[in-house]
Amino acid sequence: MNNTSGLSDLEGARIALAFSGGLDTTVIASWLQEEFGAEIVTVSGDLGQEKELRNVKERAFALGAKAAYQVDLRTEFAEHFVFHALKAGALYEGEYPLATALGRPLLAKTLVEIARKEECTVVAHGCTGKGNDQVRFDAGVWALAPDLRVIAPVRHWPFHSREEEIAYCAERGIAVEATKEKPYSIDENLWGTSIECGVLEDPTVAPPEDAYQRTVSPESAPNTSEEIAITFEKGIPIALNGQKIPAVDLITMLNHLAGAHGIGRLDMIENRLVGIKSREIYEAPGATLLHFAHRELERITLDRWTAHAKAKLSQDYAELVYNGLWFSPLRSALDAFVDETQKLVSGEVVVKMFKGNLTVRSRTSPNSLYDKALASYTSEDTFDHSAGEGFSRIFSLPLRTIARTAVSEAIVNE
Repeated sequence: MNNTSGLSDLEGARIALAFSGGLDTTVIASWLQEEFGAEIVTVSGDLGQEKELRNVKERAFALGAKAAYQVDLRTEFAEHFVFHALKAGALYEGEYPLATALGRPLLAKTLVEIARKEECTVVAHGCTGKGNDQVRFDAGVWALAPDLRVIAPVRHWPFHSREEEIAYCAERGIAVEATKEKPYSIDENLWGTSIECGVLEDPTVAPPEDAYQRTVSPESAPNTSEEIAITFEKGIPIALNGQKIPAVDLITMLNHLAGAHGIGRLDMIENRLVGIKSREIYEAPGATLLHFAHRELERITLDRWTAHAKAKLSQDYAELVYNGLWFSPLRSALDAFVDETQKLVSGEVVVKMFKGNLTVRSRTSPNSLYDKALASYTSEDTFDHSAGEGFSRIFSLPLRTIARTAVSEAIVNE
């Protein structure tokens, strides 16, 4: 049950608010002033949102903010957060490229920096009490500034639905994009978009087309395929079709290119950190394409033992990011392992896009471990086939040993 008594000592406090300009943070900015006479300093981080931050400072001042910051974090986000996760192959539960999860620690870091500058004693965010982001913000802030108080008004205020928040704004003449007909909660950044709420909460209902923000449906995608060559250097994408492009521009271009082919739509029932299952709709065209290409390049550049070990670690890395532990010694340790694996992951992958599908066309690398002479079944074959008998005999020695015992009969009769 919501209980505003948990915020009763905020009277007159100076609060740095992570402000997206969406419904929740708009209501928070107004409500904290109205309810507690708090001074609000808004902090809006530009992580590559294409719509959300339009006129965000003007909207903050219109709500009564004492100061409003809009910080361009796109390059830092791409190079120091996104590419770390890409090199690690981090996909939560095998699918989600962690766009929102990767953005939260950087926003928390920025929130702390501006809270210090503005002499705020409290920082606030718009996360709910059953979402993952509350932990990501709380843990991120406290990892950097354990003395700051962190609040999430949504965990305490009297509103019980987005419809009530919309009504609150309407009563006060506050303009918001969310409506009763389209009550989606949307979080967007350079690496992807997450969409939830409304009809999307019913896993038996297919997502309406109006829920999607940056991809066309595969059925509406072009009837002709398109190929693109992506060049990697030590696991980091650096060029498209042979042309070197800065990180932010490269991801942006791939978002538009892959999105136009219906690439990157995800419909997941995922396991949230707080223990519930949640239906999430994601759009990550560029991320989906880059993860696909990166994985194909690793297939020819990583040895078997490293590739298998890294595949296990990739899930651990994804869970760490998803669970809000970016600013942890474990993440630094895992990054050290990942960076070591990526030293030889350089080369080019050509990918074909067609109606929501990706197909690899070629993989080349100066560090390729693929030896055609060893793999071939033609006259060029250099593999010593006679060695196979001894190898197979030694490999199966434990099975032949077991076969001489009663254990073998029990296994066969199971």
